[in-house]
Amino acid sequence: MTHQATTRPSSEPIDLATRTIAVVGGGASGVLTTWHLLASSPDPALRVLLFEGSGQPGRGVAYSTTDPRHLLNVRARDMSACPDEPSHFVAWAERAGRPVEPTGFQPRMVFGEYLTDLLAEVSGPRLEVVGHRVSDVVRRPGGFSVRSGAGEHAVESVVLAHGNAAPRSLAVDGVDLPEASWHVANPWDAAALAGLPDDASVVLVGSGLTAVDVAISLLEDAPRRRVVMLSRQGELPRPHRVDTFTAWVTAIPTGALRADDLADLVRAQVEAAARHDVDWRAVVDGLRGVTQSIWRRLDLEERRRFLAVHARQWEVHRHRMAPEVADRIAAYRSQGRLTLAGGGLTSVVAAGGRCRVALPGGDVVADALVNCTGPMTDVTRTCDPLLRALVERGTVAPDPLALGLSSTSGGLLLDRDGAVVPGLYAVGPPRKGALYESTAVPEIRVQAAELAAHLLATTS
Repeated sequence: MTHQATTRPSSEPIDLATRTIAVVGGGASGVLTTWHLLASSPDPALRVLLFEGSGQPGRGVAYSTTDPRHLLNVRARDMSACPDEPSHFVAWAERAGRPVEPTGFQPRMVFGEYLTDLLAEVSGPRLEVVGHRVSDVVRRPGGFSVRSGAGEHAVESVVLAHGNAAPRSLAVDGVDLPEASWHVANPWDAAALAGLPDDASVVLVGSGLTAVDVAISLLEDAPRRRVVMLSRQGELPRPHRVDTFTAWVTAIPTGALRADDLADLVRAQVEAAARHDVDWRAVVDGLRGVTQSIWRRLDLEERRRFLAVHARQWEVHRHRMAPEVADRIAAYRSQGRLTLAGGGLTSVVAAGGRCRVALPGGDVVADALVNCTGPMTDVTRTCDPLLRALVERGTVAPDPLALGLSSTSGGLLLDRDGAVVPGLYAVGPPRKGALYESTAVPEIRVQAAELAAHLLATTS
């Protein structure tokens, strides 16, 4: 529900009779934060301003797809909005007349409907959805002034919940590729993909979960199309198993941790599990609950070592494909319609309305080159006017490893001097630098619930 925005001049003091919190971003991070705030407190003086440029919060990039073949890569039983009520999503689906198998993998669009319904539960005079992008957040006595196309809003606290950024521009030898009909910079540009001929040849740069979804959209209903996935390692995400299992518990050593030692430990645990006929996935899933604490124990150089040497192998085993998705991808490969290539993007030349792409096995003339490299996490390169303004002014600081924003483990943002900015928080992907595991719903819901509890306690 959208209510008429109430704006105040930035010089006007905050009305102490109300407690207004701004949540910037209407995807999963923003909706879960908003829902936890309003569902946890009946206080009529509490107001939440939810800023979503599209005017339609609840979907975000991840859940706005309308292709039912794009599946969640987390089982339904683990997609609850409530950390302490694991069956919440499954129960919602039952009430909505679309019963789900708790251990199954639902279409991502269904989870978008769930988020939309969560927001509807707390709609009313305490919630104002502002359908404009935020251009700046400026400190002021007692809080902040949030600036958008709707004017300026005086608030006590601000939560940056802007989710994942667009991919970094594709480049060859440091030079960005030109804008062209064959250059699809946004992998979720449905119109660009839908306009491709039925016999199109397409190169996807990247081979992660985004590339997997794009490949399905391109290939499922067009048997004459051909797709090549190009990535440095040439590896796909591993598949989930259909059956479930008990997580394998790994004892983490005390004292200083080294990235190489951790990699050796995981390999040893996988081997030990195999001797007991336990699948490697049980080892990886058993580490999920302690990943954040492990990351916090690594010093900066060891984090850098992990990212340079071990991160890709961890990611392809940690962020897995739903079994049905993996089966589709395997079928495309066996049919020769999908090829995986390892290497970098070394040459792209326009060829009429198409492009010639250099691949390890030889050049390919493609109808489209699609950027599936994943979200850019370096905020110093951002195109987002809000983040650019905050970084340039020093209100916030980039993570030293370019994994989002510098923050405390509890989500308070740090300025360029390393000082906490009281009242300014982040949820979700912007906190990857502090937590590493910070992009999936099971982690984001915990952040949203904990931050909501903190804000309600500190503003009451």
